[in-house]
Amino acid sequence: MALATAETAPQSGAEADAALVRAVAAGDPRACRRLLERHLDRVVGLAYRLLGERAAAEDVAQDTFLRLWARAERWRPEARLDTWLYTVARNLCLDRLRKAGRQSDAPLPELPDPAPSAERQLSEAQTAARVAREIAALPERQRSAIALVHEEGLSNIDAAEVLGVSVDALESLLARARRRLRERLAEPPPEQAAADGRRTGDQPGGGRTAAGGER
Repeated sequence: MALATAETAPQSGAEADAALVRAVAAGDPRACRRLLERHLDRVVGLAYRLLGERAAAEDVAQDTFLRLWARAERWRPEARLDTWLYTVARNLCLDRLRKAGRQSDAPLPELPDPAPSAERQLSEAQTAARVAREIAALPERQRSAIALVHEEGLSNIDAAEVLGVSVDALESLLARARRRLRERLAEPPPEQAAADGRRTGDQPGGGRTAAGGER
């Protein structure tokens, strides 16, 4: 059986995926489960980074795999499954953004802070949360490039294929995104800037003269 071959023979990831898709086309439910185990979390993760909503990301992932099941019999063995899944998921996310009236290059709503409560936060968790917020504020194409290359581990060639751009264009997107992130992360966090502003205002003579006039 195709599934047994996919499970026992030494194969590359792409070859194993192709064998599993063939097994799906033959009606093997175990192959569906294996493909979900291999790819579902990463598809949900990409959709979440683009949409900023967990429920919507899970819906997109479900729609993506339903499309795979529907075309399993017509699957081309030379196609890379992970690239195809990311392309479909990203397009579904963009459709949702358009239908919701949001421009695809508009910043996302702030993602939930994954760090523990404030009194237990470590500096590493605070930094990670801030990086996530800054990535969410990038334009969509830069955000997608960062997610595909740095979060999902795709090569520049595969990520460019998902985005429908040349490798040079992808590298330009990555460079602009990294530059923007460096600039933003070099600035003090908003809460620190606000605290510094309050401290400056509290300094003796920091606001008005003793007579109440402006300096």
